[in-house]
Amino acid sequence: MFVCHDGAGRILLARRSKQARDEPGVWDCGAGALEFGESFEAAVTREVTEEYATAPLEIVQLGVRNVVRAEPASHWVAIVFAVRVDPAAARIGEPHKFDELGWFGAGELPAPLHSQLAATLALAGAVTGK
Repeated sequence: MFVCHDGAGRILLARRSKQARDEPGVWDCGAGALEFGESFEAAVTREVTEEYATAPLEIVQLGVRNVVRAEPASHWVAIVFAVRVDPAAARIGEPHKFDELGWFGAGELPAPLHSQLAATLALAGAVTGK
């Protein structure tokens, strides 16, 4: 998981499209999976570039989350990163997954939010200023 930020307290969230594999229509940060032999930083760089069509300017590992969800039933380990990107360069890179992007400051988060976003943002607070 990664929370993209502008270095000035705003975070980038994407609204999941109707084709999203879970929780369509909600706002979320980015995420992805490792490919065989890939480092964490390489995976984050690839995923940010795919999802937001821009390369990371800075990547900071924040922590690890044990994610257990009842519906849909799933359990995974999420390594969470804060990623600074150029706000002027970010755009939707995967329109089949996302239908809107937005930059949000503290207290300005849109609704509805992904069920896992609050716990991820709690880890990202120190780096993003939230």
